[in-house]
Amino acid sequence: CKHEAASVKPSSSVFSYNMKMSAEVSDQGRTCRWAEARLSTSTDPFTQPCGYFMSPCGSSRLLQKNRGRQRGQGIRGHPQNQMEKSVLPERQNGETSYAKLREDKMLSRKNVLLQYVREILESNQNSRSSAVQKTKDFYRSCLDRRSIETAGAEPFLQLIQKLGGWAVSGRWNKTDFNSTLGVLMRDYSTFPFFNLYVGKDPNETASGTHQRYIQIDQPDLLIPIEWNRKTEKSQANAKTLRPFLASCQKFLNLLGSPPGEIMIHVGSFISLSSELAVAASPRHYRLSKGQLHQRMTIKELQRRAPAIDWLGCLQTAFHPLSLSEDDHVLLHNLPYIVQMSRTVNKWLNRHELSNSGPLHTFMIFNLLHTLMPAMDSRFSETAKKLHPGFGSLCGGSSSLETLCAGNRERTALREAEEMIENVFDSLKSKLNELKWVDRNSSELVMQKVNSLIPRLRSSEEVSGGDDLDIFFSKVTIRTNSFFSNYLQLLSLWQNRRSKLLTAPIEAADVLSVTPFSLDAELLFPMGMFIPPFFHPTYPKAMNYGAVGFLIAKDIFHLLVPEIYYHSRSVHTVGKCVWSYYINATERASRDGVSALSTAQLQEVWVQHAALQVALQAYHLSLSQNSSDTSLAGMHHDHLLLRSFSQVNCDADPFSESMPLDPSFLIAVVCSTSDLCPTSPQCSIKSQQNSSHAC
Repeated sequence: CKHEAASVKPSSSVFSYNMKMSAEVSDQGRTCRWAEARLSTSTDPFTQPCGYFMSPCGSSRLLQKNRGRQRGQGIRGHPQNQMEKSVLPERQNGETSYAKLREDKMLSRKNVLLQYVREILESNQNSRSSAVQKTKDFYRSCLDRRSIETAGAEPFLQLIQKLGGWAVSGRWNKTDFNSTLGVLMRDYSTFPFFNLYVGKDPNETASGTHQRYIQIDQPDLLIPIEWNRKTEKSQANAKTLRPFLASCQKFLNLLGSPPGEIMIHVGSFISLSSELAVAASPRHYRLSKGQLHQRMTIKELQRRAPAIDWLGCLQTAFHPLSLSEDDHVLLHNLPYIVQMSRTVNKWLNRHELSNSGPLHTFMIFNLLHTLMPAMDSRFSETAKKLHPGFGSLCGGSSSLETLCAGNRERTALREAEEMIENVFDSLKSKLNELKWVDRNSSELVMQKVNSLIPRLRSSEEVSGGDDLDIFFSKVTIRTNSFFSNYLQLLSLWQNRRSKLLTAPIEAADVLSVTPFSLDAELLFPMGMFIPPFFHPTYPKAMNYGAVGFLIAKDIFHLLVPEIYYHSRSVHTVGKCVWSYYINATERASRDGVSALSTAQLQEVWVQHAALQVALQAYHLSLSQNSSDTSLAGMHHDHLLLRSFSQVNCDADPFSESMPLDPSFLIAVVCSTSDLCPTSPQCSIKSQQNSSHAC
């Protein structure tokens, strides 16, 4: 890289993309080769004809949908639900998969972050922190497939015996229902009949109160269910019920159940699951019925749902905290909780089933689902037949959070903070340029924006090395027993869950990749500022083209409902950009063109405005420090736009609303400004009417 303010000379070569980042990296030439290699993984949009932009991101993208739980916020990275867990991208032939990620038009920021963490996990760099070393040992034990396969189902069968056995094997001590339920929640992060998590009451947050409460929600039922809008009831999904039945039979077979007994236990499990599913409902329905955040005391909850020993179970789950029946909890589906209690009571009193223990078997099935990532491949392969997205836990949940916290020096805090400040200032300038419905509307939105305090969420929210070492001091990692290590990981979750009730500040989610608002602050997680999107020794133009654009886009998404309601610009600019697109790509004559939906107009405006903000923020940074490096002979703005073209198909919940390839916005920006040193091959200047500039 060369420090220049204007013209630059081309670099000599392009290297293969190998992002072995290290905290001690200081060789700028080496980092420049990484940056140059990153550019080599995509086509320069300046050299492409307009037809290149015909296909939106959806044509060949890796879409990472955020399934999420119906309940929303909980303990981040919770390991029970394998379908929602973040897992590291699969490695191809032992080499890094950054290039593989880049081959897909749609890119998941979370996958890039996890790939970055994988590089740290697999590095040979020694650490003085025992917590970091234990995290690496945990990861290596997960990769030791030979030991996991050799152990087979035996570790899980031993655990069942520790819990009193089960009727499936013919050896069950008829353990107490509530006692077993409490132990599963406390020691194994398993919630068969209801979910537990900790959070604030939004009704109190609005008034400035920030107390946290135990929150009780419907569980993540294993049986596949679907919502019937007509009856407003959930029901078993008939299409997937048969393969689900087959998978349950297979699991019991793998656990050594006598063949003649399998269908008896599977039948009871599915029957009980179906009864519980009837009262489960999607979050949007519960929201419309006012069923979220219903406050009541534990004593009142006991009266409404008496089959569960609520005080006893909650005392166990949140040990060592002391609770009383007068403490308040928040319910997120009281009708389900009431129906669940009736169902449990009915099954407890079915005397003909007293020896088969269907409720106990139901809980063990849920425990199996929690622990399956730590078991041999026969179990995961069976699960994948029903859920193709079922993944390995290697590097997942709190182990990654520990490593991120222990390696936070890898994030260039000063450069990230400067970028956040410049982007936020430029974004406010952009909002001031919009055409508002009236002055009051403008003042309303700007008042909200000005009240936000943008900040990088870093060291003050993430435990330091000494704190992490203390937190992990009771953990003993066995390099040849991932199952044992995983059980200790679940125990750490219990510890964390209890601390959330009394912690003075919100726990930082170091695996987050998007900003979020907390009280008066707009917080940007460190996970946004990692390679290959960002590095302190990259040319600033590259950093602003990628992360600068993403920051602006994410902030606009937080504000777009208010902006769309109060400003005419969103609709006008969206239509303007779309008209250029259909004319430049000749879609009007070929396909016929329908009007864009509101969501599509909003997304076109968001991404167009975010690109303009990224450019303005970059020039603001140059006004503070005029020098910047460049690559491959590219002018700084060209380099920024090239970097933008590599992230603009980022996978987020709004990406499906983008009706065109966002790289086309480069042609729009170049046609309406003098920022581009050369015109892109897809030039729309000939169509430009100055009175209709977007």
